[in-house]
Amino acid sequence: MPSIKDALRGKFEEETISAKEQHQIYTTATESEDFTAEDLKIKWEQFLVRLEERPNLRSTLSNVPEIKEDYKLVLEIENRIQDDLISSIKPELVSYLRKELKNSKIELVTLITEKVKGRLIYTDAEKFDEMVKKNPNLALLKQTFKLDFGG
Repeated sequence: MPSIKDALRGKFEEETISAKEQHQIYTTATESEDFTAEDLKIKWEQFLVRLEERPNLRSTLSNVPEIKEDYKLVLEIENRIQDDLISSIKPELVSYLRKELKNSKIELVTLITEKVKGRLIYTDAEKFDEMVKKNPNLALLKQTFKLDFGG
């Protein structure tokens, strides 16, 4: 029975889905209600609350996936390690989304997109060049006052 004291302390009775229920939800294709990106975002964030004790997974799932056609959810991740983390929870996550969004056609796909890391800047001239890219007036300032990187 729910308790007001527990609720005030942030303790809520969680509805847990058994493995059998997950399988049934995961394999049945009877519901297909439409949902918006905002609906998905709300349910996605509600699921993340469950992952309080798994900060790496929670961080990996911090981006909400993009909805493609046929209710395919595409989640961009950075590397194979994140993909493995998601695999460990994917059936539970997909079952949860299917149940909450009332759509049994939902599929979750991961897309590894490696972020291009900028090269490291070491010299004063390289630092200055990077700053000029952000604010071209610095080059004018340097020229006007005949500044250099003396050393």
